[in-house]
Amino acid sequence: MRYKLTFVVGLAAGYVLGTRAGRERYEQLKKSARQVAQNPAVRNTAETAAHQGRQYAGKAYHAVSDKVGDRMPEAVAGRVRSLRDRNSNGAGGDDWGTSNT
Repeated sequence: MRYKLTFVVGLAAGYVLGTRAGRERYEQLKKSARQVAQNPAVRNTAETAAHQGRQYAGKAYHAVSDKVGDRMPEAVAGRVRSLRDRNSNGAGGDDWGTSNT
């Protein structure tokens, strides 16, 4: 009960302090966040991290499917093999839902 009361008091204090900051402070924070997001260095770093993440996910996908493929039911193993073949032929592109925006 003590922890619930502490949580509720903290939540109430955060709400009161947040509402006192008002719309002006919210707009300042929003503007700052937008400037950081539009910074070329930040964008390049985010794109690099996303690219590396896709590469590691692809490697992990192949490593797992190679090791687990023999232990799966034949219907599932066949589907994994067809996906692996499609991606190794280059026809599939990337299945991670990314875009070039």
